Amino acid sequence: MRKLLSALLILGSAAGFAQDTTTIDSSYQNSWYQLRSDFFRKLPDHKKEIVFLGNSITEQGEWQEVVHKKHVLNRGISGDVTFGVLARLDEVLSSKPSKIFVLIGINDLKRGMPVEVIANNYVRLIKKVQAESPKTKLYLQSLLPLNMAMLPKSYEKLSNEKVNEVNNRMKVICQQYKVSYVDLHPVFVDEKKQLRKDLSTDGLHLRFAAYILWADYLKKLKLL
Repeated sequence: MRKLLSALLILGSAAGFAQDTTTIDSSYQNSWYQLRSDFFRKLPDHKKEIVFLGNSITEQGEWQEVVHKKHVLNRGISGDVTFGVLARLDEVLSSKPSKIFVLIGINDLKRGMPVEVIANNYVRLIKKVQAESPKTKLYLQSLLPLNMAMLPKSYEKLSNEKVNEVNNRMKVICQQYKVSYVDLHPVFVDEKKQLRKDLSTDGLHLRFAAYILWADYLKKLKLL
């Protein structure tokens, strides 16, 4: 049964009297999350793991095929949010991986999550990695652009404006905590600054061949 967790974000008025409350849906537990997490926990740790961590966009990547390195791990879970990644970070860090590539946050936006809540979770993630596996190289990857014309109605809360807002906050946080920020937009945007139609299945998710371009870009940046 899906466990619902919620946090309360309280925003005071300029005068400090009136308060506006927004309920934050921080839930992440579902049957697929539990199955994937249980599978991950039962796998053996290896030295010098390279971990791709995120939601369905990460999960659908054939990372071993496109990276061509030993111990490249897919730690994507479809539907995952920043709260879910934080909850399973212990498993990722248990091997003291050499590198972690994170892409998370679009499902938070889909729920209408305030950008500041998402940003705070990025900070929590960074602090945990730096405290528990300080030799791990952490890379926060930008949220991908969207192709608005292709998006189904279920993604109506999403916009490239919100994506850019999250990415801008992520970039500042990375500078503050001396973490590498990886802007993926040069790989995926078209002339209208939207996700290239030829690389996407629905305006958000990627075709398999797009992961080759993604991996090649990381190699070009000398991150792999």
